[in-house]
Amino acid sequence: MGELYQRMARDLAIKNLAEGTRAQYLRCCTLFAGYHMVSPREMGLEEIKEYLGHLLECGASPEKLKMHIAGLKFLYGVTLDRKDVVEKIPWPKVPHKKPDILSLSEVERLLAAGVAHPIPAMVSMTAYAGGLRISETCRLQPEDIDSERMLIHVRLGKGGKDRFVMLSEQLLLVLRAYWKTVQPQGGWLFPGRKKGTPLSPSAAEKALAAAAKKAGIKKRVTPHLLRHSFATHLLEDGADIRVIQVLLGHASIRTTARYTQVSTRHIGSVKSPLDKIRVPRR
Repeated sequence: MGELYQRMARDLAIKNLAEGTRAQYLRCCTLFAGYHMVSPREMGLEEIKEYLGHLLECGASPEKLKMHIAGLKFLYGVTLDRKDVVEKIPWPKVPHKKPDILSLSEVERLLAAGVAHPIPAMVSMTAYAGGLRISETCRLQPEDIDSERMLIHVRLGKGGKDRFVMLSEQLLLVLRAYWKTVQPQGGWLFPGRKKGTPLSPSAAEKALAAAAKKAGIKKRVTPHLLRHSFATHLLEDGADIRVIQVLLGHASIRTTARYTQVSTRHIGSVKSPLDKIRVPRR
């Protein structure tokens, strides 16, 4: 795509989309141009439909198809200013699967299994304790831990927004022990192998998967699952969904409503209105 690639990258940066989203959009549009071997400037609706049909024939999932459509809509709607090209392309219906949720005992086993590797283990514990995204956790700096107000300052979260989450008392104790033992350098609370850089999200995710395997947890454990579990456990304890929204850093309550699945434990604790009346025993 050449110069068009650079223009799109600039427009994505101006839009202030997450770094991962920008990379995905650019990749999708590059694949589109490579499939036709023609500049997107010279193509239109029919070429886009042909490419999307090709993805379907190759077994692309609804999630993957949606990502490609999003990238192409941005390319044509923003960078090329040709909204008419993509406005007729519908969004694919993506099935919403209820994610697995870790029980408290599984979280305990998971954290215990990772102690041999202190830095990624602390990333997992911190992410669960505050419901942080893994990228947010990896970028924490020592000054972000406010032990006086018992808060964690999350800087430049999704959408470039700052927020505060609670600082667990237990997490603070473990962080202090971690600080004395590891003595992290380079300005990052969780430094990576390369000097002056934080631990990468991919390294933290691999360590988490290894800890889950060691703990004998059969569920597919990812950093995102820790966020789901954090939100669900708060919901089960009676936390208000709007408080959970702020903690997770969601702009819309609708996102939180989809995110926090009402657990079977919560459903089982709700009393049926039938229990409030007398019913015949025969």
